[in-house]
Amino acid sequence: MKKCTLALGCFWKPEENFKNKQGIIETEVGYAGGLSDKVTYEEVCKGDTGHAEVVRLTFDEKIISFKKILDLFFKMHDPTQKDMQYPDVGTQYRSEIFYEDDSQKAEAKEILEIFNKELNGKIQTNISEIKNYCKAEEYHQKYIEKNRR
Repeated sequence: MKKCTLALGCFWKPEENFKNKQGIIETEVGYAGGLSDKVTYEEVCKGDTGHAEVVRLTFDEKIISFKKILDLFFKMHDPTQKDMQYPDVGTQYRSEIFYEDDSQKAEAKEILEIFNKELNGKIQTNISEIKNYCKAEEYHQKYIEKNRR
């Protein structure tokens, strides 16, 4: 099994979108890319920790490739928006691919280039090595599923 960590706005919707895709074994929401490996939602919302809200995927690469996950990633949000997604504004809502290894880094750059050409060079997505990942509080996990009425 492989892991990947993606920031594409508020983490609730991406988790919901990815969780039932064939080959996705597990989803978890959290925070990544900031200054510390321990952080709370309230701290992230203040905007000074450097973290992004992320969805962390565990996937079976025999069923779904990292490139296919990135294709879905770029189609699930607006990668041309800087530090925001729709009504959510702040650096924690940025578009970012956090790679686990050199292979993921290379694939991320390749897929980003393809989408950047399609979107006339307007992509704002960052590509960064994963650092300071922290699982979000339990009430954020499977939030949409827990709060369906």
